[in-house]
Amino acid sequence: MTTMKEIAQRTGVSVSTVSLVMNHRDAGRIKPEIAERVRQAASQLGYKVNPMAQSLRTNSTRIIGFISEEVATTPYAGGMILGAQSAANRLGYMLITVSIDGGMDEAEEIAALKRYGADGFLYAKMSNRATTVPEQLRDCPVVLADATDRDGGTPSVEPDEFAIAHDATTYLINAGCQRIAYVGCDVTDDTTNKPIVAQNGRLAGYRAALQDAGRTYDERLVANVLNNGPALKAVGELFEREQPDGFFCFNDARAWYVYECAARRGLAIGKDISVVGVDNHRVLAETLEPQLTTVELPHFEMGYWAAVKLVSLIEQRPLDDFEWPETTAPLPQLDAPIPAKIHCTLIEKNSVARH
Repeated sequence: MTTMKEIAQRTGVSVSTVSLVMNHRDAGRIKPEIAERVRQAASQLGYKVNPMAQSLRTNSTRIIGFISEEVATTPYAGGMILGAQSAANRLGYMLITVSIDGGMDEAEEIAALKRYGADGFLYAKMSNRATTVPEQLRDCPVVLADATDRDGGTPSVEPDEFAIAHDATTYLINAGCQRIAYVGCDVTDDTTNKPIVAQNGRLAGYRAALQDAGRTYDERLVANVLNNGPALKAVGELFEREQPDGFFCFNDARAWYVYECAARRGLAIGKDISVVGVDNHRVLAETLEPQLTTVELPHFEMGYWAAVKLVSLIEQRPLDDFEWPETTAPLPQLDAPIPAKIHCTLIEKNSVARH
């Protein structure tokens, strides 16, 4: 088993220098070129950090707790966990994930993670909702993912909902669509009884894109729906009443209603009707024919950014030397205003006609 002493001998530095580098405490203390030489030597020699020994030395377990609601059980959002795990692993941390779905007691799950000695916590939601940080986490480093702190102050990361809609609607405008409808989400926040964060941002972005193009917002072109039969009926009525030639949909699932209504009326998606969704849902976006142009939500990016931000809070350092990976959507700076917003990427496929 390789020791720090062997790495020190290989690189010609002190054991304390090796220790700082291997424990990610070299920023501002060790010259970057020396730190890189130490890391390369450690990799070549097959050095492995001993978590138990490290915990005893630093009073840190290097464990991150990931608390999720509707994330671990949602197939296309698994990227958030993967992103957090990838970042944690790269920074020398282990991620333990618990789900509070299915009647699981949130307080008990948090208590269990604390018994493991978690250094900090990621708290994740779905569909970008306002949430209250649990009381049990108030004394710990915590970062929210795909959620906004209702009370303010807690670092968080979320999709740029306004930009999602603005980009999608502008794309339809540039494609030549004259009457662009918005099929939105009729879900409300359980606490405030107001539309969820994602719906507010996307409706605002849709309206702004129309205004920027010199067009007038018309509420008759908006249908906020839930799902199943009533949603299909509402979208059908929108077809009959307003005859849109373009649709921006809150998500890919709602885009399906547009496909169905168009088929019932003998209209071809990508020719007569243009559609843009949100999610890049692996089943819907790739199964619909023609394939759906959609804005990909940054699940991997949110998980990755949140984990790096959390480690910076745990270690009380800016991580200025951290090299970000190549991602589909660009990652914001760690010191970005709260909530940090990720500008999502529009994935062009075949559901938008070019006039």
